[in-house]
Amino acid sequence: MKYLCEVTEKYRIDSESEAKIFIEEQKRSDAYSIKKYSSERKERKVKGEIVDEWMQVTLVKTFNDPKEPVEEIVASYEHV
Repeated sequence: MKYLCEVTEKYRIDSESEAKIFIEEQKRSDAYSIKKYSSERKERKVKGEIVDEWMQVTLVKTFNDPKEPVEEIVASYEHV
């Protein structure tokens, strides 16, 4: 059997307030535990001028303890 134990996901989110809401929503999930999370402001510059800004949110989600896995989880990614 194969057990998914942990994944790291990075998201681009438009604003700091949206990033905070997103993190809080993820913490309430019953499907996984959030082991670690962070958010940081990112910017793209062209010739020293800021042309784009966003928040990068990184989540580390835990599904199973590698020492004692319980559930077989299948990762699925879909485009919306």
